[in-house]
Amino acid sequence: MTITPFQLHVPQTDLDDLHARLDQTRWPKQLPGDGWSRGVPVGYLKDLAHHWRNGFDWRAQEQRLNEFPQYTTEIDGLRVHFLHVRSKNPDALPLILTHGWPNSIVEFTGTIGLLTEHFHVVVPSVPGFGFSDAPTEIGFSTAKTGRMWAGLMHRLGYERYGAQGGDLGAYISQEVAKADPDGVVGVHIDGGLGFPDETAELSEDERAVFAQIEQWSKYAVDHHSLLRVAPQSFSYGWTDSPAGLLGWLMQKFQEFTPTTALPELAIDRDQLLTNASIYWFTATAASSSWFMYDNTRFAWPTGQQHAPTGVYHGAPGIRRLAEQTNDIVRWGAGNPGGHFVAMEEPRAHAEDIMEFFGKL
Repeated sequence: MTITPFQLHVPQTDLDDLHARLDQTRWPKQLPGDGWSRGVPVGYLKDLAHHWRNGFDWRAQEQRLNEFPQYTTEIDGLRVHFLHVRSKNPDALPLILTHGWPNSIVEFTGTIGLLTEHFHVVVPSVPGFGFSDAPTEIGFSTAKTGRMWAGLMHRLGYERYGAQGGDLGAYISQEVAKADPDGVVGVHIDGGLGFPDETAELSEDERAVFAQIEQWSKYAVDHHSLLRVAPQSFSYGWTDSPAGLLGWLMQKFQEFTPTTALPELAIDRDQLLTNASIYWFTATAASSSWFMYDNTRFAWPTGQQHAPTGVYHGAPGIRRLAEQTNDIVRWGAGNPGGHFVAMEEPRAHAEDIMEFFGKL
């Protein structure tokens, strides 16, 4: 039950080691093909790695993260790291934010300050990510994490609270409501609801929407299959080579920012590198794969009807499907931003969250 204050401080030896490894990177030759058609271009990654080595200030980012009150506590045998930023309003609604993959608490650094006017904000590191312990056995699930988050909120003294997340966080936030239906007043997610399974009967508009998504997925790396089959095999490169880790992360962020030519045109470059640095210093690129490794196949969030749901990105034409398994009270079609909207459009994201919970 102990809650221990936490301050982030990476040993200088670890920072020196990162710099030495970046200096000694063995770069491959560029394969033929245009742009990103073969993956992350060598010239692009060289430039980003050079900035990571020579322009990026980890200590400044570390200090910025430490401006948020941080703690650790043990839940079900795992040490959980979390930010806990209280509002100046003592009667503010508590809100737990859950980050996605391949992300970290860095996902919300731009929104926390905007949200604390109306919320007591709790941002945990998902087990296996960053500074939270990794699961030690197979079978760890989003449902297990949802129960842990409910326990964390009650441990902090919060009996009624909201849950919010995108990507992996959308799955976990729904599980929090299932685990604590009397405590969760609402669930706000960035997107992912209403996508059909193989048995769904679709209208013409719904088939058109899903066809667009399937077309996009043909050009994306299927990380679900990759991590489900052999996360240990790929972990050697991610853990031993910062350039290898950076290449993997930027491949995914490029796919998750399809509206721009480069990820840093949508998300601040140093925010991307702060996220990469946390993965590097904690060596959690492999352990972050647990939720995909423990699944037999990819599936969209199934939804929940224990608490009202608000959706920031509601794909046009599929709200009908989402309402079959969710009590949808907000469907934000046309909102700005992409997959990791908290990083791309923090103000719009925060305003949508505030409007959703303000009407409950």
